[in-house]
Amino acid sequence: MRKKLATTTAAVGGMLVAMISAAAPAVAGVSGPAFYVDGALYRTVATPTDLSGTKAPAGSWDLIYDFGGVQPAVATAAPGDPDYNGGRWQVHALAFPTGYPAAVASGDADQDGVLDSDAEIAAAIAAGTAVDVGVVKQFVCPVIPQPRNS
Repeated sequence: MRKKLATTTAAVGGMLVAMISAAAPAVAGVSGPAFYVDGALYRTVATPTDLSGTKAPAGSWDLIYDFGGVQPAVATAAPGDPDYNGGRWQVHALAFPTGYPAAVASGDADQDGVLDSDAEIAAAIAAGTAVDVGVVKQFVCPVIPQPRNS
């Protein structure tokens, strides 16, 4: 009985190690273009953090607006900005009651086909073509400028 239990435990342990090892490369490392800040693309390193429920003051977060996959997200600050909070993020989901193209048409000040700054998002929200539906996640991750040649 002990031998069978030890064999089963070893097999399950081996499967868990294999699953964790297989999953690690998918979440480790530097991402490709992940979000815009003032029109520039940035990348990041995913971290397994969840800061929800910490009751940290509003000023301790930078915002990232999530577009639900229709374009890269937009963050409100990056390293070097005086108000950057060191990679502590509060993700706000956006909705587009008249469609994403209408939001771009009403907010895309630089006419590059995307909303790529918090000012452009504010313009779309003011026009009613984008709606901030609130906080969906809070976490920490670093911000890395996207190389210009990629």
